[in-house]
Amino acid sequence: MNASTWSLPLLSGAFLLCAVTIAVFGVRMTRAARDLAHRTGLGELLVGAVLVGAATSLAGITTSVTAAWSGHAGLAVSNAFGGIAAQTAFLAIADIVYRRANLEHAAASVENLVVCAFLLCLLGIHVAGAATPSFSFMGIHPVTPLLVVAYFFGLYVLMKTHRSPMWIPRRTDDTRPESKGYTGGRGGSMAGPWLVFVVSAVAVAASGWLLAQVAVPFAVQTGLSESFVGGTFTAIATSLPELIIAVTAVRMGALNLAVGDIIGGNAFDTLFVAISDVVYREGPIYAAISNAEFLWLAITILMTAVLLMGLLYRERHGIGNIGVESVLLSVIYLGGAGVMFFLA
Repeated sequence: MNASTWSLPLLSGAFLLCAVTIAVFGVRMTRAARDLAHRTGLGELLVGAVLVGAATSLAGITTSVTAAWSGHAGLAVSNAFGGIAAQTAFLAIADIVYRRANLEHAAASVENLVVCAFLLCLLGIHVAGAATPSFSFMGIHPVTPLLVVAYFFGLYVLMKTHRSPMWIPRRTDDTRPESKGYTGGRGGSMAGPWLVFVVSAVAVAASGWLLAQVAVPFAVQTGLSESFVGGTFTAIATSLPELIIAVTAVRMGALNLAVGDIIGGNAFDTLFVAISDVVYREGPIYAAISNAEFLWLAITILMTAVLLMGLLYRERHGIGNIGVESVLLSVIYLGGAGVMFFLA
């Protein structure tokens, strides 16, 4: 497939088709994973952190890896960091949907605090890689294996925190205790959920691959940079499952699930750059990216820090029951995207 010969309307149509496919099959895939969590007895925490987090990120990781394999380092990295920024901004939408109180107040959970700090650590490792772009061993930057080790160590710490928390948030009338979330799917065969999961995962991954194919010619024909296209259009399209899941979870009262799935997914998304570094054939990927990708990295760190402060401060009621951190997250994301547009 040579998408570079396609017209702009055809590229736009393919882009929209991929986004719709990712949204539809991403939700189906997550529901199947929840069935598997109950039928296997592993629980939603472990399956959600590993299986669901990886599943909802298939489109994004496929986009980044395909772009890196094709030599488009800027698109690969900006899609990763832009996706984290977009998903964090989605929490502002979830906060708007939840009308009873500020979402970050109601979703009080020590696990959410740990995952936020965990995510900041992973992003800090990326800063170290960006500060030493020429370091490599067999074409791979040393922070790449460090990221993988840090990610699994973080999952271990999260599991221990869930089992034996040393901090307990103060309960208020507006605080919703950790929801058990989905309660169906117990008993029965696992063949059906596995089949739905695998088919949906293939559809999401294929859509991510197609997104990577159309993103570069779309950028060329629109005159926009790969960094802007990767950090906005492809990042938002591949993050649609997280948005739909967050809003759905808020509507069913599973507030910690809404916040935790997005932050946990963000932690997994930091591995996009690590895997892209492995498949990028022209040396360490940090040596091939521009200041635009560094700006996306800074935006993700700033947004995560604001979210962490919101979870700690726990403003009960803001203007229209929307927390000040949700307003700041929206302003930071839209402002960052605006700067990227003018840089393009």
